[in-house]
Amino acid sequence: MLRNLISNSSDSADSNINMEQVSATPSIEGLMWRPSDVQNHQMTKLREKINAKFNIDLEDYPQFHKWSCENYDQFWGEVWNFCNIVSSSTEPGAENHVIDKSVPIEKVPKWFQGVQLNYAENILRYKNDDKIAFYYTTERKETVGIGQMTFGELKKNVGLYASALRKFGIKKGDIVAGYLPNCPEAIIAMAAAASLGAIWSCTSPDFGVSGVLDRFQQINPKIVFSVEAVSYNMKIHDHLGKLRQVCNGIGDNLLKTIVIPITGNKQNVELQGKEVWVEDFLNELADPAAPLTFEQVSFDHPLFIMYSSGTTGKPKCMVHSVGGTLIKHLEEHQIQGNRDDSDVLMYYTTTGWMMWNWMVSALALGTTLVLYDGSPLHPHPASMWDLVDECGITVFGTSAKWIAVQEDRMVKPRLTHNLSTLKAICSTGSPLKPHSFDYVYRDIKANVLLASISGGTDIIACFMGENSTLPVFRGEIQSCHLGCAIECWDADLNSAVPVDEPGELVCKKPFPSMPVRFWNDPEFKLYQAAYFDKIPGVWAHGDFIHMNPKTNGGIVMLGRSDGTLNPNGVRFGSAEIYNIVEHFSEIADSLCVGQRTPDGEERVILFLKMAENLEFEPNVVDKLRKQIRTNLSARHVPTLILPITDIPYTVNGKKVEVAVKKILAGQSVKNQGALANPECLELYKNIPEVQTF
Repeated sequence: MLRNLISNSSDSADSNINMEQVSATPSIEGLMWRPSDVQNHQMTKLREKINAKFNIDLEDYPQFHKWSCENYDQFWGEVWNFCNIVSSSTEPGAENHVIDKSVPIEKVPKWFQGVQLNYAENILRYKNDDKIAFYYTTERKETVGIGQMTFGELKKNVGLYASALRKFGIKKGDIVAGYLPNCPEAIIAMAAAASLGAIWSCTSPDFGVSGVLDRFQQINPKIVFSVEAVSYNMKIHDHLGKLRQVCNGIGDNLLKTIVIPITGNKQNVELQGKEVWVEDFLNELADPAAPLTFEQVSFDHPLFIMYSSGTTGKPKCMVHSVGGTLIKHLEEHQIQGNRDDSDVLMYYTTTGWMMWNWMVSALALGTTLVLYDGSPLHPHPASMWDLVDECGITVFGTSAKWIAVQEDRMVKPRLTHNLSTLKAICSTGSPLKPHSFDYVYRDIKANVLLASISGGTDIIACFMGENSTLPVFRGEIQSCHLGCAIECWDADLNSAVPVDEPGELVCKKPFPSMPVRFWNDPEFKLYQAAYFDKIPGVWAHGDFIHMNPKTNGGIVMLGRSDGTLNPNGVRFGSAEIYNIVEHFSEIADSLCVGQRTPDGEERVILFLKMAENLEFEPNVVDKLRKQIRTNLSARHVPTLILPITDIPYTVNGKKVEVAVKKILAGQSVKNQGALANPECLELYKNIPEVQTF
């Protein structure tokens, strides 16, 4: 373990360089970092190529961003070529037919029609088979060590899995699911499925049975990859019990459950029914001599099914395309982040969060990944910084909450670790608070790009965030990403807000990683309602933002504008809570909302309307908390559970969460005429427990 290396750390020199950069422009308030070399940046090279090709003179990022949004067809065509995406064409020059610009964003226009490609072929395209593709370890690192897999070994393993899946009968368009931790087998199984043109969907083992079934029952996978046990907080927990309930709930369409012995111990574990150990599955069906081949599919062919939080019902199944996912991720990694095969990238994530998919796409650049499973605070609070030094991580990603916890626990890696390889720290999940910027530059590393990034599962990518050609300002996201026509709008007036005022995050122009559809939504009704009903003609993302004109459009996230819950960076929907509550006969109705706290976090409050003639009692609350923790996760448990005598509804019978959320924030509620019982809103005012933090 690398500790007490401050004497030979390069951070002191880096710190002097950075402080000189900052002090050179003392008039710019909040400036914390700026890049030292922009000329050799891949974004600069792309901009210069575009200038030469189209005979224009884009001099800086704001100009480049504006051009990329106005000319999004030309921009994404140039990204395609710049990133050297492996593909073929059904007709000559098909890659030049980027998009029909006459089709508006709400009609979900098609991209690169006539192009054929495969996601797995692209992420496995790196030629040096001896280079490490990823390191992998767990919270039990002191016992199990750090493993590694080369690109050659990764390709060989993907080939074995793909051969077995093909022999089993998996083909283009079939669904393969994972209920997996962040382990090598998750990448191998996903890439194998993708190589066949199959569709991958995954959730992590910390989800309870109800949460997984709400997702997997809608998509009916033919195969589920999972594990027999999981580790968290340094304890091994049985997983087979939950797995069997999930697989039984999926039904007859599930043909096989492939179990990976993640603890390395198959003794005293008896598999049942359709379950098979992965080793036996491969031994029976895989052909080691079979070459790894790739089924090329259309740009809009389904690759991943991700899930919404389920605010108004069961989670929506968002279908993300092969081409859209790949090109957007490569633009973010290669162009926004300037990554290549010299980088080592780690994002602390589960397999159910889109940051896992985002991270994996960096393999296409020859970037080495670091996979970590377990608590990020074990065996000690600074264990992630150990990994930075031990694996030579250049880009480390985490959540805003984890950074805040590091500060609370007085972790000061700058005094205990080398961190000389670390170039960037990415943060997402919830807004990164200004004092967290101070903490990073004071106690972690002075000369590092701190990139607060924001996007979401809906787009399996970022709208805004990391930009290693621009400075970092305290409390702000650096910029909107290229090709993302982001504006700040007044949702009531359906127009942009005046400069320097907050408003709704909207996107006015199409972008490649829009979901191509929702599963089981043939008429696009759920899709349109999710993004385009709120403000006709533009993508409304559900976030309140402020764009700072003093820093050329730096963005501050002001929280969710809809009823989605987001405590501690864990995004989920109220419907998932309601699905548990409805099983309690003592409870007649409920309302679940988020409330922003003074420190910028969000806490979840659950109001319960008890059944007639029954009192609000602690034992009911305790049972409810236990059920939520068991069936969903500990992170879903509301901070406050309070009694209420009525729940607001619209005249169409829709539960009204946003109105209550506004009241808890001290805001007025407009359009009460749409409510069937507007008088009940008074019940949510001046509640002592809600007003006390």
